[in-house]
Amino acid sequence: MNHTQSHKLFEKACRLIPGGVNSPVRAFKSVKNKPVYIVEGSGSVITDVDSNQYIDFCSSWGPLVLGHNDPDVRKALNNAAEKGLSFGTCSPYEVEMAELLKKLVPNAEMFRMVNSGTEAVMTALRMARGFTGKKYIIKFDGCYHGHSDSLLVNAGSGLLTNSVSSSAGVTEKQTAEVMSLQYGNAESIQKAFEKYPDDIAAVIIEPVAGNMGLVKPEKTFLELLRKLCTEHSSCLIFDEVITGFRFHAGAYADIAGITPDIFTFGKIIGAGMPIGAVAASEKIASCLAPLGNVYQAGTLSGNPAALAAGIAGLKKLEQLNPYPEMTRLAGIFADEVNKFAAENNIPAICVQERGVFTLFFKEGGKPENLNDVQKCNTDTFADYHNYMLEHGFYIPPSQFELNFVSAAHTEKDIRSAAECAVNFLKTLK
Repeated sequence: MNHTQSHKLFEKACRLIPGGVNSPVRAFKSVKNKPVYIVEGSGSVITDVDSNQYIDFCSSWGPLVLGHNDPDVRKALNNAAEKGLSFGTCSPYEVEMAELLKKLVPNAEMFRMVNSGTEAVMTALRMARGFTGKKYIIKFDGCYHGHSDSLLVNAGSGLLTNSVSSSAGVTEKQTAEVMSLQYGNAESIQKAFEKYPDDIAAVIIEPVAGNMGLVKPEKTFLELLRKLCTEHSSCLIFDEVITGFRFHAGAYADIAGITPDIFTFGKIIGAGMPIGAVAASEKIASCLAPLGNVYQAGTLSGNPAALAAGIAGLKKLEQLNPYPEMTRLAGIFADEVNKFAAENNIPAICVQERGVFTLFFKEGGKPENLNDVQKCNTDTFADYHNYMLEHGFYIPPSQFELNFVSAAHTEKDIRSAAECAVNFLKTLK
């Protein structure tokens, strides 16, 4: 493929934007390449400035469950935008979205709209501390909950991709009240509650980890978190920025059969528009201003255009229910790749959960935690990423991210991607 225009844009961007990108995960640094610049998306296909087309498995990092530029979402967005882009006031869309979320997430009672998943998590932690009167937060190694200061401890996503376990500019004092434990390790969480039985405000977790690649905990581990939080009057927070509405038209908590005290949602509920939400029981949510003394605000929170797009997207997902087919298609990719890798003794394994998957390049089977994930051969992944890109498949430029199947992907898309991945594996024999 010819990438002349993309490379020219990146050179110019590097003179104007730190690293040439507005989010580190786009940088292609870990795959030893330069980013391509996308100008159009339709269905499962994206097109770059050099007119190269790719079958896309990044899906704007997850929210485009319906595929790119869905006509119903676009229509709703355009209709709202014609009336105004922002008012800074209350709008009917806020009430409609809250009613819709209440229907689809019945274990939550009240919803506060924000502008991103990061904002939702910041609000959730403040709510938990304000509601419980306690100070400590427990998170898990390799889970990423946005870039707020206190949670940049052993975090995943871009921090993991760029080999940074934390961040400069974050002081020890800011992280002193956050404990990061091994994902899925029951003993460590039990010991933490034994040591601080009355001081843990919240445990926050990705119920399916998606920021160190796809890592699935045992259901018994999530059940243990629920039990410990209940016994110690701590809040259990499910960060569902990735999992919410990605596996079914609702929260992953419904699938797990476990009810957290607080949910956080992100761009999926906006069909890809900048948006987020924090959800909880009325008792917990009422601690937020103006009802309570936990302050949170946002001039653009509840933006009418973003809400209009999100409402249309969620209603269509509920009606269409593309999830079983997305699961089937992701399974085809995983099965084809795993079969070839196993038969040829190639150190690679594709882990799949419903409509998402990660191809890990490692020995010893699927990873269970961050320590396992860090044994991956990132050089091999870089070669894999660039091979797929040059053959017309856009996957996230990091070993430690998810690939997303959308309702717009066809079986032909998936089988051709699997064939391409197998062809790459052949080069490793």
